Amino acid sequence: MKHLKRFWNWLLGRTDIDEKIEAKVEDIVDEVKERVDRIKEEISDVKEAASEVLSQTKDVVDAAKGKKRRGRPKKKK
Repeated sequence: MKHLKRFWNWLLGRTDIDEKIEAKVEDIVDEVKERVDRIKEEISDVKEAASEVLSQTKDVVDAAKGKKRRGRPKKKK
């Protein structure tokens, strides 16, 4: 029994599973934070693009009504 207990204590001292788990969890948390930041950037890009689409649809409606184009005039050759 004494040898078994010594072996168990030796084996327990050799394993650092808790440290490995903590390191893995820290890596995962960092990766998730990076992904969240990237998602926030993409959402802001989509928001800007959607507002641009909205303004373009207003221009399409005006064109259907027969109104002239606003904006910079075309260059004359």
